[in-house]
Amino acid sequence: MFETPGASPATTLDIMLPYYGDVSLMQAAVHSILAQSDPNWRLTVVDDGKEPDVPGWFASLGDPRVSYQRNEQNLGVTGNYRKCLGLVREEHFVMMGTDDIMLPEYVATMRALIAQHPGIGMIQPGVQVIDGDGKPTDGLVDQSKRLLYTPKVRGQRLMGGEELAVSLLRGNWLYFPAMCWRTDAVRKAGLRDNLEVTQDLALEIDLVQAGEQMLACDTVCFQYRRHAVSISSQQAFTGKRFAEANRFFMEVADRLDAQGWTKAAKASRLHLSSRIHALTMVPGALKNKQSEGTRTLLRHVAGSDQR
Repeated sequence: MFETPGASPATTLDIMLPYYGDVSLMQAAVHSILAQSDPNWRLTVVDDGKEPDVPGWFASLGDPRVSYQRNEQNLGVTGNYRKCLGLVREEHFVMMGTDDIMLPEYVATMRALIAQHPGIGMIQPGVQVIDGDGKPTDGLVDQSKRLLYTPKVRGQRLMGGEELAVSLLRGNWLYFPAMCWRTDAVRKAGLRDNLEVTQDLALEIDLVQAGEQMLACDTVCFQYRRHAVSISSQQAFTGKRFAEANRFFMEVADRLDAQGWTKAAKASRLHLSSRIHALTMVPGALKNKQSEGTRTLLRHVAGSDQR
């Protein structure tokens, strides 16, 4: 394991990078952090892979704000996220995607918003979506988020309670890797063992149910990379993603009912955006000759997979 010396006392934002995958995209993500206009950050990279030249590349950076370590055994997505969470030292952190890009004003924007709202649980800044080549893109998923689900934000908007729960369960319009989180709130909520593709929404709902608020800001300072083929979309062709999603939505609905949030519980049981998403995946499942996956997707679309 290679680790650079400790960061200066001025460091105020932890950037956690759970890494597995393409080396060049990861390096682009790291370079975008090094290029921040505000130097008050600390980057911690936890490598869950085995690419041979990665440790040496981090050692060559020579930046005391950057630390790198490689897992002895592969922990998987949730395991590596959980390890990163345990390594956070500051009051606020970002769990950045290994293929995403921070625009130069990201850290400055987050620190300014934290100063204005020091107790905030979550911050969602403005996001530009890019494709695998780094070019701006606006596919059906992101158009739906923007036009159908995302609340109108001019400047800043503070949200919380059942209103936010209903909004997210109708359609999760947040971009998890771009968000800034209050560390103690996330540690208290924790990450679930039985979820993969819905882990982000689960954390968001857990925090909202615990009374945390979210600040949405329209300042675009992050680029979220959406690939044509990703792990989650490959799983979707088999229906695995939506089997997990249905289990999550039903369990959350029961919890929301118990809390007295009946509108949110109804939105969770309906999970309309998830069902529409499943419908868009049916042609791909048919093309890939995933007969069982096609049946699973159609059951999710019809709502017949609900217990």
